[in-house]
Amino acid sequence: MNGEAAGRFVVRFATRIAAQRGAEAVKLAGLAIRSVALGIVVTAMTQSALGDIGLAVVGVPAAGIITAVMLILCLAQIGPLLPLLGGVAWLFWHGSHVVSIMLLVWSVMIAMLDNFLRPVLIKRGVNLSMLLILSGVLGGMFAFGIVGLFIGPVILAVTSTILNAWINEQPPLLQVEAMSHDETAKSASARDLAEAPRRQT
Repeated sequence: MNGEAAGRFVVRFATRIAAQRGAEAVKLAGLAIRSVALGIVVTAMTQSALGDIGLAVVGVPAAGIITAVMLILCLAQIGPLLPLLGGVAWLFWHGSHVVSIMLLVWSVMIAMLDNFLRPVLIKRGVNLSMLLILSGVLGGMFAFGIVGLFIGPVILAVTSTILNAWINEQPPLLQVEAMSHDETAKSASARDLAEAPRRQT
């Protein structure tokens, strides 16, 4: 079974369970996974490119190799700070104290970039609040590791959408009227049963 066939099977299965709401939940989960993957890859490439620019400007040797290591670490959600700190230590060891401090500041700024760029990229792919996305990404990562980056936003996105749809859904008018008629009939029956002994006496 290829990916498209598996996707169609999941949509049909969800539709059988929860009708239109189940199909919408599956589509929302797919959008959330795609958005998280896009956010991780683009953020990792941006951080690696900025780190490479900083290393090249200050003249750290083997900047290309360090950039490749940064990209791998960013994709693994470890961050680019460790390779950049190696460049800072090399500059400081060779007496370039001012340049090493500048690279250190640049490195900290790059390391903090994923806290802002990744949620923005994820929000562009799925229409959810920034707080919900950030909570899903961070909570999922702390709870499940790297896989939690995908699991957390999906769980929160699907749960929030289904809960909002359930809260905002108005019961049909006929169903409300039927319920009121049933309640009226039940109350009348109970009243008749209570008055029956009095009539007999």
